[in-house]
Amino acid sequence: MAGNLSRFDPFKAIARFDPMQEMEDFFKEGRWSPSTRRFGSEPMLKMDVSETEQAYTVKAEIPGVSKEDIKVAIEGNNVSITAEIKKVHEEKEGENLICSERYYGQQSRHFSLAQDVDESKAEAKYHDGVLELVLPKKANTGRKQISIQ
Repeated sequence: MAGNLSRFDPFKAIARFDPMQEMEDFFKEGRWSPSTRRFGSEPMLKMDVSETEQAYTVKAEIPGVSKEDIKVAIEGNNVSITAEIKKVHEEKEGENLICSERYYGQQSRHFSLAQDVDESKAEAKYHDGVLELVLPKKANTGRKQISIQ
Protein backbone atom coordinates (compact mmCIF):
# COMPACT_ATOMS: atom_id res chain seq x y z
CA MET A 1 0.00 0.00 0.00
CA ALA A 2 2.85 2.40 0.77
CA GLY A 3 4.06 2.02 -2.82
CA ASN A 4 0.94 3.81 -4.05
CA LEU A 5 1.52 7.03 -2.08
CA SER A 6 2.21 10.22 -3.99
CA ARG A 7 2.70 13.83 -3.00
CA PHE A 8 -0.43 15.94 -3.44
CA ASP A 9 -0.05 19.56 -4.54
CA PRO A 10 -3.43 21.33 -4.49
CA PHE A 11 -2.08 24.38 -6.35
CA LYS A 12 -0.38 22.53 -9.23
CA ALA A 13 -3.49 22.41 -11.42
CA ILE A 14 -4.27 26.06 -10.73
CA ALA A 15 -0.73 27.20 -11.56
CA ARG A 16 -0.72 25.17 -14.77
CA PHE A 17 -4.24 26.33 -15.81
CA ASP A 18 -5.02 23.52 -18.19
CA PRO A 19 -8.80 23.50 -18.74
CA MET A 20 -8.57 20.39 -20.93
CA GLN A 21 -6.95 18.31 -18.15
CA GLU A 22 -10.24 17.18 -16.61
CA MET A 23 -11.55 16.11 -20.00
CA GLU A 24 -8.30 14.31 -20.76
CA ASP A 25 -8.46 12.53 -17.38
CA PHE A 26 -12.06 11.50 -18.15
CA PHE A 27 -11.00 9.82 -21.39
CA LYS A 28 -7.66 8.52 -20.08
CA GLU A 29 -8.85 4.95 -19.67
CA GLY A 30 -11.14 4.91 -22.71
CA ARG A 31 -10.46 4.24 -26.36
CA TRP A 32 -10.42 7.99 -27.14
CA SER A 33 -7.22 8.66 -25.21
CA PRO A 34 -4.81 8.94 -28.18
CA SER A 35 -7.03 11.44 -29.98
CA THR A 36 -7.46 13.72 -26.93
CA ARG A 37 -3.68 14.19 -26.69
CA ARG A 38 -3.87 16.54 -29.67
CA PHE A 39 -5.83 19.06 -27.62
CA GLY A 40 -3.41 19.27 -24.68
CA SER A 41 -1.45 22.42 -23.92
CA GLU A 42 2.18 22.81 -24.79
CA PRO A 43 4.55 21.66 -22.05
CA MET A 44 6.29 24.41 -20.10
CA LEU A 45 10.07 24.64 -20.07
CA LYS A 46 11.25 23.50 -16.66
CA MET A 47 13.99 25.56 -15.12
CA ASP A 48 15.94 26.41 -11.98
CA VAL A 49 17.09 29.96 -11.20
CA SER A 50 19.76 30.66 -8.58
CA GLU A 51 21.45 33.88 -7.53
CA THR A 52 24.75 35.08 -6.13
CA GLU A 53 25.80 38.67 -5.43
CA GLN A 54 27.37 38.86 -8.90
CA ALA A 55 25.03 36.91 -11.20
CA TYR A 56 21.93 34.81 -11.81
CA THR A 57 22.26 31.23 -13.07
CA VAL A 58 19.41 29.69 -15.05
CA LYS A 59 19.25 25.99 -15.95
CA ALA A 60 16.44 25.09 -18.35
CA GLU A 61 15.57 21.59 -19.55
CA ILE A 62 15.17 21.61 -23.33
CA PRO A 63 15.73 17.99 -24.46
CA GLY A 64 15.74 16.93 -28.10
CA VAL A 65 16.58 20.36 -29.51
CA SER A 66 19.71 21.43 -31.37
CA LYS A 67 21.41 24.50 -29.96
CA GLU A 68 20.80 26.35 -33.25
CA ASP A 69 17.05 26.16 -32.55
CA ILE A 70 17.31 27.89 -29.14
CA LYS A 71 17.04 31.68 -28.85
CA VAL A 72 17.72 33.71 -25.71
CA ALA A 73 16.81 37.40 -25.49
CA ILE A 74 17.68 39.75 -22.63
CA GLU A 75 16.27 43.24 -22.17
CA GLY A 76 17.01 44.89 -18.84
CA ASN A 77 15.77 42.42 -16.23
CA ASN A 78 13.50 40.51 -18.66
CA VAL A 79 14.71 37.18 -20.05
CA SER A 80 13.09 35.17 -22.83
CA ILE A 81 13.99 31.61 -23.87
CA THR A 82 12.46 30.18 -27.06
CA ALA A 83 13.07 26.72 -28.54
CA GLU A 84 11.79 25.17 -31.77
CA ILE A 85 11.23 21.42 -31.40
CA LYS A 86 11.18 19.93 -34.89
CA LYS A 87 9.39 16.74 -35.79
CA VAL A 88 11.50 14.24 -37.65
CA HIS A 89 9.11 12.37 -39.90
CA GLU A 90 9.92 8.66 -39.94
CA GLU A 91 7.44 6.52 -41.78
CA LYS A 92 7.95 2.84 -42.43
CA GLU A 93 5.88 0.83 -44.83
CA GLY A 94 3.23 -1.24 -43.10
CA GLU A 95 3.60 0.63 -39.83
CA ASN A 96 0.77 2.67 -38.26
CA LEU A 97 1.29 5.24 -35.53
CA ILE A 98 -0.96 4.31 -32.62
CA CYS A 99 -0.07 7.02 -30.13
CA SER A 100 2.19 10.07 -30.18
CA GLU A 101 2.78 11.90 -26.90
CA ARG A 102 5.92 13.84 -27.83
CA TYR A 103 5.49 17.57 -28.34
CA TYR A 104 6.63 19.27 -31.54
CA GLY A 105 6.47 22.99 -32.05
CA GLN A 106 7.67 26.10 -30.29
CA GLN A 107 8.15 26.40 -26.55
CA SER A 108 8.98 29.60 -24.75
CA ARG A 109 9.47 30.93 -21.26
CA HIS A 110 9.57 34.59 -20.23
CA PHE A 111 10.49 35.84 -16.77
CA SER A 112 11.74 38.91 -14.92
CA LEU A 113 14.64 39.06 -12.49
CA ALA A 114 14.98 41.41 -9.53
CA GLN A 115 17.95 43.25 -11.06
CA ASP A 116 18.99 44.24 -14.61
CA VAL A 117 21.34 41.88 -16.46
CA ASP A 118 24.61 42.94 -18.10
CA GLU A 119 23.87 41.54 -21.60
CA SER A 120 27.47 42.04 -22.80
CA LYS A 121 28.82 39.58 -20.21
CA ALA A 122 26.02 36.99 -20.36
CA GLU A 123 27.03 33.40 -21.21
CA ALA A 124 25.01 30.45 -22.54
CA LYS A 125 25.93 26.75 -22.74
CA TYR A 126 23.82 23.84 -23.98
CA HIS A 127 24.79 20.30 -23.05
CA ASP A 128 22.79 17.06 -22.65
CA GLY A 129 19.45 18.79 -23.11
CA VAL A 130 20.10 21.48 -20.48
CA LEU A 131 20.58 25.15 -21.33
CA GLU A 132 22.69 26.96 -18.73
CA LEU A 133 22.70 30.76 -18.64
CA VAL A 134 25.04 32.84 -16.51
CA LEU A 135 23.56 36.33 -16.32
CA PRO A 136 25.83 38.86 -14.55
CA LYS A 137 24.04 41.65 -12.69
CA LYS A 138 24.48 45.24 -13.82
CA ALA A 139 25.97 47.68 -11.34
CA ASN A 140 23.10 49.40 -9.60
CA THR A 141 23.99 53.00 -10.54
CA GLY A 142 20.58 54.14 -11.78
CA ARG A 143 18.81 54.48 -8.42
CA LYS A 144 19.34 57.38 -6.09
CA GLN A 145 17.77 57.99 -2.69
CA ILE A 146 16.54 61.55 -2.22
CA SER A 147 15.56 63.23 1.00
CA ILE A 148 12.12 64.70 1.48
CA GLN A 149 11.95 68.21 2.92
